[in-house]
Amino acid sequence: MADVMSTEAISAAALRLGVDLDQIDWSSVHLPPGQTFGIESDDEDLDEEATLEFDAGFGNIIVVDNLPVVPREKFDKLEGVVRKIYSQIGVIKEDGLWMPVDPDTNKTLGYCFVEYNTPQEAELAKEKTNGYKLDRSHIFVVNMFDDIEKFMKVPDEWAPPETKPYVPGENLQHWLTDEKARDQFLIRAGNDTEVLWNDARHLKAESVYKRPFWTESYVQWSPLGTYLATVHRQGAAVWGGATGFNRLMRYAHPQVKFIDFSPGEKFLVTYSSHEPSNPRDTHRVVLNVFDVRTGKVMRDFKGNADEFGGTGGFTGSPWPVFRMGKNVISVYETETFALIDKKSIKVENVVDFCWSPTDPIFALFVPELGGGNQPARVSLIQVPGKEELRQKNLFSVSDCKMYWQSNGEYLAVKVDRYTKTKKSTYTGFELFRIKERDIPIEVLELENKNDKIIAFAWEPKGHRFAVIHGDSPRPDVSFYSMRSGHHTGRVSKLTTLKGKQANALYWSPSGRFIILAGLKNFNGQLEFYNVDELETMATTEHFMATDVEWDPTGRYVATAVTTVHEMENGFNIWSYNGKLLYRVPKDQFWQFLWRPRPPSFLSPEKEEEIAKNLKKYSKKYEAEDQDVSLLLSEQDREKRKMLKDRWNWWINEWKRLHEEEKLDRQRLRDGEASDEEEEYEAKEVEVEELLDISEEVLSLDE
Repeated sequence: MADVMSTEAISAAALRLGVDLDQIDWSSVHLPPGQTFGIESDDEDLDEEATLEFDAGFGNIIVVDNLPVVPREKFDKLEGVVRKIYSQIGVIKEDGLWMPVDPDTNKTLGYCFVEYNTPQEAELAKEKTNGYKLDRSHIFVVNMFDDIEKFMKVPDEWAPPETKPYVPGENLQHWLTDEKARDQFLIRAGNDTEVLWNDARHLKAESVYKRPFWTESYVQWSPLGTYLATVHRQGAAVWGGATGFNRLMRYAHPQVKFIDFSPGEKFLVTYSSHEPSNPRDTHRVVLNVFDVRTGKVMRDFKGNADEFGGTGGFTGSPWPVFRMGKNVISVYETETFALIDKKSIKVENVVDFCWSPTDPIFALFVPELGGGNQPARVSLIQVPGKEELRQKNLFSVSDCKMYWQSNGEYLAVKVDRYTKTKKSTYTGFELFRIKERDIPIEVLELENKNDKIIAFAWEPKGHRFAVIHGDSPRPDVSFYSMRSGHHTGRVSKLTTLKGKQANALYWSPSGRFIILAGLKNFNGQLEFYNVDELETMATTEHFMATDVEWDPTGRYVATAVTTVHEMENGFNIWSYNGKLLYRVPKDQFWQFLWRPRPPSFLSPEKEEEIAKNLKKYSKKYEAEDQDVSLLLSEQDREKRKMLKDRWNWWINEWKRLHEEEKLDRQRLRDGEASDEEEEYEAKEVEVEELLDISEEVLSLDE
């Protein structure tokens, strides 16, 4: 190899030999083969770029195996068949279909590579065509190219996995053992997410854990309060622990938009919707079901939005796991995550359905067809038997919404019907008594059928419901019961409250109490109402409030102003009867969530016994409340004393300064020593002051 010369040495040699380097055509200079002379090549940059592209993965390429092995003359025909199959699923890149040929036999090797524009199209192609039967002898086996690379890296010799010592996990329910029986809540404000205790006795919130940039979109508690889930671009994560919030598991799902837990917290569903590469196609939907503890994907669903009953939107995941497409409802059980009876339930033109909160029953709605020749209907279907328990035909229907009571005892179906002229609509309710024999249905119409229904809500664990009806700005609020005196099989009206500034209903989780809230246009009007006594406990407001949230016990209520408004952001905590306990202002306030509590382990008999002997059990808490009240009073006295001491110090300091400046004041007053204005003698003094002098030379020539 020749000696390497530096740039300075080359310039010196050129100067010595009289060579002008600027006149040399460097592109015509060729180095001997294999020699670089220390000069970096542009080709190395190209190699580096190629390496980076390889590291990025080949998620948009699939490998199709078990193709026919054909000679060169049939090659174009086979390629055309494969291209026709896979171009229907997505856009194949230019030169994106490659079918290798054996150079010895000049025949195809029985597999090919298909490259799409996006990984989503490649995943869809794998799902749609894996197992595709081209003919009796050729059934496609499709894999992602990235998966094959992963399988190639499996070592030839098996080695036992490393055994890790057992480390007991933290008690994720430790927060329930709080001696003060407090509840936790979570807030998101600015870039921070914080968990706090609701210390209502001390009229403040006590911080538990705070973390900046904890999530990229929103957070969600699991239904029993065990986990906190955060959402990120790469997927979701769950957190929990005794003294802090440690990350327990990650769930990979790029561009995830929504998450939801199963009621028992065993599974986590993640959902994403992706823009299609072809504008004529619908959104691409990806839905994964994870085991919460292990992070394993138990089942994934991928396809067009039409197959999931929508166009890319999502409103939560009812449980058990479901898919609703055109004319079918698919129900899966969570032991094997297989279709029940290996068949979907065929329901022509089904547009909506919802599960009972407690039983394996769902209600579905089918609209009118054929211009009214085939009526709309609501059906109750029981699984796994897929038996239709009850059906109700509905005529002249313009819209329908279904509301389950929390115990699954009742189902209310709000039906908007056209009048005979078809120019307007009126509303009625079909009330299903699910637990009674043959599921009787009762029709309820308001006294004024033309009243617009603004809101509807069942009493949790109860037999009553509330309806806001009428026209703004002051609609009416009516309360009904599914029981009528001693007769439990008839609906009855309890009362109607006239002219209320309300457009939302919020029942206490324990029933009995309800908040009539006027949000949005009503600027946060709040009325705390006792439905047992049919009386108002308090009328107040939280100006510009956007959210109302009861705590899990029904003792406290949070109202919040989120960033929907740019002003007054923050939250207030109230008692169940409408007493304001404390306020917390927060700029850029995004989210408020009470931490759910698991169901009580007490038997109904024990709960009844506690209710009968509540005074005996409450003595301990009354004593604690009295101690807290005395402490708060003492703190209040200390605060007032501190303010008084500061005031006295300021007065004394002012007097001291006043005394130090006495001689200066006396000098300014020409020897007058008194500071009392009444002792002054007013005198008028005339002072002459020369303001300006100007000289002017006059000409005497005239």
